[in-house]
Amino acid sequence: MDSKLLEASLGKRKCDLVIKNCNIIDVFSCNTFEGDIGVYKGVIAGFGDLEGKKEIDVRGRTVAPGFFDGHVHIESSMVGPAEFARAAVVRGTTSVVADPHEIANVLGLEGLRYMLDSSAELPLNVFFMLPSCVPSTDLETSGSRLYAEDLKLFIERENVLGLGEVMNYHSLLMGSDRLMRELETFRDKRIDGHAPKLSGRELDAYCALGVESDHECVTADEAEEKLRKGMRIMIREGSAARNMRALAPLVMESPSDRFIFVTDDISALDLQRGHMDRVLSKAVSLGIEPEVAVRMATLNACEYFRIEGLGAIAPGYRADIVVLGDLKGFEPELVIKDGHVVAQEGRLLVPIRKRAADVRATMNVGRMTHRSFDVRAKVNEARINVISLIENEIETEWITERARVAEGSVVSDTERDILKLCVVERHRATGRIGKGFARGFSLESGAIASSVAHDSHNIIVVGVDDRDIHRAVEAIVSYGGGLVAVDGGKVLSSLRLPIGGLMSDRNVEEVADALQTINDGAASLGCGLEEPFMTLSFLTIPVIPEIRLTDVGLIDVSKQRRISLFVE
Repeated sequence: MDSKLLEASLGKRKCDLVIKNCNIIDVFSCNTFEGDIGVYKGVIAGFGDLEGKKEIDVRGRTVAPGFFDGHVHIESSMVGPAEFARAAVVRGTTSVVADPHEIANVLGLEGLRYMLDSSAELPLNVFFMLPSCVPSTDLETSGSRLYAEDLKLFIERENVLGLGEVMNYHSLLMGSDRLMRELETFRDKRIDGHAPKLSGRELDAYCALGVESDHECVTADEAEEKLRKGMRIMIREGSAARNMRALAPLVMESPSDRFIFVTDDISALDLQRGHMDRVLSKAVSLGIEPEVAVRMATLNACEYFRIEGLGAIAPGYRADIVVLGDLKGFEPELVIKDGHVVAQEGRLLVPIRKRAADVRATMNVGRMTHRSFDVRAKVNEARINVISLIENEIETEWITERARVAEGSVVSDTERDILKLCVVERHRATGRIGKGFARGFSLESGAIASSVAHDSHNIIVVGVDDRDIHRAVEAIVSYGGGLVAVDGGKVLSSLRLPIGGLMSDRNVEEVADALQTINDGAASLGCGLEEPFMTLSFLTIPVIPEIRLTDVGLIDVSKQRRISLFVE
């Protein structure tokens, strides 16, 4: 133990920093109290009339623990860990739990090492849950496969907390040897869940096997059942999926310590608008008490993940502190990390070390022409299975519609917003293309495409015309990965993502600007979605209801089997 910390706590030694005249949020009791905060060697020494080598008078401002995002895929921001930190820290976020299964599905162990190494020495605590499902199922082609033996290479790292979201619950409940070995390997650590609409005895079995949390609840009834069965509910408020409005009423009638705020997937564009500060602001606007909301964005995550000495303003806790102007917007005036001021009024005050991404190229696509995307009709009056988007959700609705047939081929129907959707395998040059149709993008011409397509990250493209669809895929391959909007054979706008086809090597402001430009490009084609590329990227996950498309074809998620495009 540090005798000098003892002296600082007793007022016998000067603290390194004293923050004076604070209105302190007590996340243990969900109240506030007035006082000064003494910090010594990055740790809170205590409260009261303390003297500091440096003193900051916050003049009655509210002071909270640094914000904590309990579940995020950094890769979805399309920037690396350093740039993510640069954007998040100024918004008051001082800790995150990252699940790097996006890059692991593309680059395997190489991708995991990149994320772990790139997250060191940042003014942000980056903890990790190692990816459980690489790939998520056998109904898609990924760039890598990881097993329990692979994950053991990293399990002893100090910032590795457990096993990431067990999303292939269908295989787990059928006794998958691979998944059972993973759960056994992590039995003494936390195991995150991912089980949309799982209920009854199947949910009982899922929990009995050691899964402890879920971030896929979209209704209060679903969350309530999972609460009863001992799960922590991660309330997701990200770029594509926003579940807080549906779940806020349950928070207000349940013990608040069982809920954790997370973003899951947040774009660079949204990061520039706000991170956990924005989540907290929405929570309060929906009626959650500010102190309760702050607890859900701080202490609850630390207690769930068994992280000691973090998530509260109390003696012995790390001095990760946010000074707030008010409890409505939650905009940080000061951000203090380990006792040092690292951001003020939205400006980062410390340098961030950015590591070069020395990873291999990941675009390995078989030869194709625009004719490769043709869908021959079985009959002129064919009916087809269609993926229909649900607003502000990543779940989809399974509908059937009459196909539009022209010259013997099923083609996009802009009048009914039924557009061709294709997934091009990009890891092994198989030339395989999954073909389907989707409703909800409202394109009137052209195509949009992305090499970000969860979780195996093949190339996904939706469009009106096969030539534009082909052109969009060609562009992405030539860029080494990225996003693109095409019309009339010309690229309208693009964002290059050379790191695994998932992340840019540019700074977060540039990526946000480019993302806004490419979203505008999609809007010029008729798309009305706020985040069209983020929405597009989720249509390939074969474990989220009801229907998806991978490189092998359409997938019935509930039965975990491939189905025909045509209704028999």
